Amino acid sequence: MGKAPPRLRRTVLAATAAAAIAVTAAPASAGTSPSGAAPGWQDVVVTGSSADGAAQAVSAVGGRILASLPLVHGVAAQLPRGAALDPQWLVAPQRELRVAAATVPAGAGSSSTVRKTLGLPENGDEGRGITVAVVDTGVADVPDLAGKVSDRVDVTGTGRGDGFGHGTFMAGLIAGSGAASGGAYQGVAPGAKLVDVKVADAQGRTDLITVLRGLQWVSEHARDVQVLNLSLSSGSPLPYQIDPLTQALESLWHRGVTVVVPSGNDGPGAGTVTSPGNDPVLLTAGGLDESGTAGRGDDTVGTWSGRGPTWQGDAKPDLVAPGGHVVSLRSPGSVVDTSNPQARIGSDYFRGSGTSMATAVTAGIVADALAVAPKLRPDSVKSLFTGTAYTAAGLTRAAGAGAGGLDAARVLAAAPDWRSKPSQSQSDKDNQVVGRDAKRWAAFEKAVLDGDGVAAEAAWKALSPASRDWAARAWAQLDPAARAWAARAWAARAWAGAGDEWAARAWAARAWAARAWASDDWAARAWASDDWAARAWAARAWADVDWAARAWASEDWAARAWAARAWASDIWGARAWAWLPEA
Repeated sequence: MGKAPPRLRRTVLAATAAAAIAVTAAPASAGTSPSGAAPGWQDVVVTGSSADGAAQAVSAVGGRILASLPLVHGVAAQLPRGAALDPQWLVAPQRELRVAAATVPAGAGSSSTVRKTLGLPENGDEGRGITVAVVDTGVADVPDLAGKVSDRVDVTGTGRGDGFGHGTFMAGLIAGSGAASGGAYQGVAPGAKLVDVKVADAQGRTDLITVLRGLQWVSEHARDVQVLNLSLSSGSPLPYQIDPLTQALESLWHRGVTVVVPSGNDGPGAGTVTSPGNDPVLLTAGGLDESGTAGRGDDTVGTWSGRGPTWQGDAKPDLVAPGGHVVSLRSPGSVVDTSNPQARIGSDYFRGSGTSMATAVTAGIVADALAVAPKLRPDSVKSLFTGTAYTAAGLTRAAGAGAGGLDAARVLAAAPDWRSKPSQSQSDKDNQVVGRDAKRWAAFEKAVLDGDGVAAEAAWKALSPASRDWAARAWAQLDPAARAWAARAWAARAWAGAGDEWAARAWAARAWAARAWASDDWAARAWASDDWAARAWAARAWADVDWAARAWASEDWAARAWAARAWASDIWGARAWAWLPEA
């Protein structure tokens, strides 16, 4: 799959991203970042041409280096509030990530029949010789995983094990032996090995910087890892082209690691895919509900499963896999376990739902495919999976199933002789469009940075229709209402109506930030269920007042840093950049 050169992507998108030029008032970490930001400081990720250069840029403004991240050509850092870096450095705010489990009523539905639905035999040894990195809350020492974990790293500093219970569940879906159940709850790749990359603490809390540190570790051991399972998701204040999380995952992808991510659990509405599932390069799994049967005719997309298109117009998810009422391993004494005793099955197993589970199932089948066809590259794996998916009345693109349901039997039969057909995603086309207009985009960016409205409007008009269409698709979808507004002349009002602080306010839509981070709809629906994590899990781990009220909805962040309403659609070039009234 094609990809624009990093410098080109950065040059173009620097003119269309929040926090790309000046440091905004990003919230301090509420999770497990290397060092919580003290008053007057903010945790950020600075990326550019190199990790060493980013470190020098941070030090030059009195900042502190938290971690070197060569994977994204940058560093995790703390910067004094108000510090401004040269425009060549992109500054991404710290943010929370969440495990992708869903809200499903207690006792609803029968337990999943995963292996049968996928077309796998009742007992198998698939995945032998392949290693899957589970980037999650840790993996507990339980009987079904005896001898499965080949390596561990804890970037949280909280010690080995899984005090939360999510990572163990994912590990069981991938490589659990099923020994404690006589094979009834065997994983889909029981022959595979696992690498436990712990990025979340015992309350399930994690953040961008901590996850990036985990991914950096994986990159340094990439020769030993063929598949990466990241059953975490978040909203993001940045487009995937410059979001450090998606860029880290893309870097691993291009090094030969097949990365599987969830579509998120904000369904069933359109446009509910979360980051990093919005990245068109990665393999994004939505969740299907098997309706308690191994037959495929009654399969449907889970109501909780995130649907596309993404706000940049890409179709997601790529496919769906079993994720409803799935049975996997219990981590005794963990938060999930003690909060949800009704979800236990015997002494060793647990039941849960969400796109986390669908992601782990998909990652396990990737391991199976690579075991029989080890030369497949990630792009070919993705093509193989989407090219062999099955459809049903309830598994259509319109229903949010992408290419359809994951068919492991067809995948394994086709893998040895699979050859990807040349294809071009919308992102490839966008990158080509942007590349052809690179000089005009540079002129537009310079005018924007200079605050020269006349020059910016002239540069905008000089762009090709295809480039203007790209910009309209990439930004107008942040908020449907943004398509309709007719702005007052932006030149008369500058960029944020606030002088030198325009870069801190001018780019991301308040509607987007609210929807992605602090909305009641998100906090109420995103995580837990009586079936998996329960309202108590959501309340104590993710949606607490301390984080939701302070970190994203605060006057310091939501009201000031993201005060811009949204980029508009086709009309914004002529009239653009003005502000809607306060909501």
